[in-house]
Amino acid sequence: MGFGGAEAGARTLDAADPGHRHLFLVPPAEGGRHPEVAYLAGNSLGLQPRATREELLADLDAWRRLGVEGHLEAERPWLPYHELLTAPAARLVGARPAETVVMNSLTVNLHLLMVSFYRPSGERTRIVIEDSAFPSDSYAVRSQACFHGLDPDTAVVRLKPRPGEDTLRTQDVLDFLAAEGHTVALLLLGGVNYLTGELMDIPAITAAGRAAGAVVGWDLAHAAGNVPLSLHDWDVDFAAWCSYKYLNSGPGALAGVFVHERHLGEEDLPRFEGWWSTEAATRFEMTPVSRPPATVEAWQISNPPIFAMGPVRTSLELFDAVGMPALRERSLRLTGYLERLLDEVTADRPLTVITPRDPERRGCQLSVRIGAGSAGELTKRLRHEHGVIADAREPDVVRFAPVPLYSTYHDCWRVADALAATVPVSARSEPGSRAPQSRTEGGHTS
Repeated sequence: MGFGGAEAGARTLDAADPGHRHLFLVPPAEGGRHPEVAYLAGNSLGLQPRATREELLADLDAWRRLGVEGHLEAERPWLPYHELLTAPAARLVGARPAETVVMNSLTVNLHLLMVSFYRPSGERTRIVIEDSAFPSDSYAVRSQACFHGLDPDTAVVRLKPRPGEDTLRTQDVLDFLAAEGHTVALLLLGGVNYLTGELMDIPAITAAGRAAGAVVGWDLAHAAGNVPLSLHDWDVDFAAWCSYKYLNSGPGALAGVFVHERHLGEEDLPRFEGWWSTEAATRFEMTPVSRPPATVEAWQISNPPIFAMGPVRTSLELFDAVGMPALRERSLRLTGYLERLLDEVTADRPLTVITPRDPERRGCQLSVRIGAGSAGELTKRLRHEHGVIADAREPDVVRFAPVPLYSTYHDCWRVADALAATVPVSARSEPGSRAPQSRTEGGHTS
């Protein structure tokens, strides 16, 4: 199998649909004929925007020049610095500014939100997650169940795909809620599944969960900056996301929180509080009792880390400039192109794409299950022999994410070419077939 003819086609597509790669720093490749890596791991850690370093150094320089006076006198004063992120973060996830704040890290935020929104009582005690939830989500919900004196093995329900399938059908979630919703205190799913790349039907599931009387929250780690979101209009109760994947804000970057406005200002809603939970206008009166604002900022605890906020601000400015609609359209084109190449490569190799085929039921990630060997070993070979950086999820899934901001059609071509060169051809019972679940429209039974 060769892609010699297709390479020229990939370069032609890049000339017509170039994206914004010039705004990012791409790591160099290890020798070979390509100066830069084909970076398909933005679903794990996004690339560094070129503007980040200069902007971060400017904030550092304010500290050097002003010391403590930088809280009020810096070009971007530190005291209200977090407010610079609020409006663009709200636009990114389809929320109102009062519903959105950037703070902490993802799992910390999920815990703070569950303090407020996981309130087991009577027969309504269960937390529902997907069986392939990211491990930290599993740990978090189990620990919350234990904190409330419940057995996590019974309080936490893990929804599994149907036998022989890899993705969780939306209808199966709806059927579970129709039958068992009266026992569910909290539904907490991933908007885009980290392993399979499946985009869940967030509005339909949210509506069903709320109709069943459950609180509905979403982990948007793999959705924010990847797919368009309308959290306010979808009536989501709460959501949280990280900023180091598709939002390109650096390793361990600050995360985001959404709480629907109907919950803002609820006096009987439990919440942990700290220095930044009280209203800004009276913060320095140093009173012993907090006076939280009727916004999501009431969930803040500590003063924001300025040097961690700078890269998030820089990234959000990029998303504001380019716009999620344009990014989504390019994502559909780019991911569809990679899918067509992978169809050709997987036809006669022990490789299966487990991400839904329906473009509306996925983001920009395509996950490939390998039939033999280690996913980690395969990604090492792809990197060192071909300059392709992908992400391994042991034992047998390799994830490729053509990120629309900076990935190219030529990157996608290099992925297919590298897989063709690395994975030997072998007999398959149904050449060219895809996993059955990838034809269920990513969760629809039609």
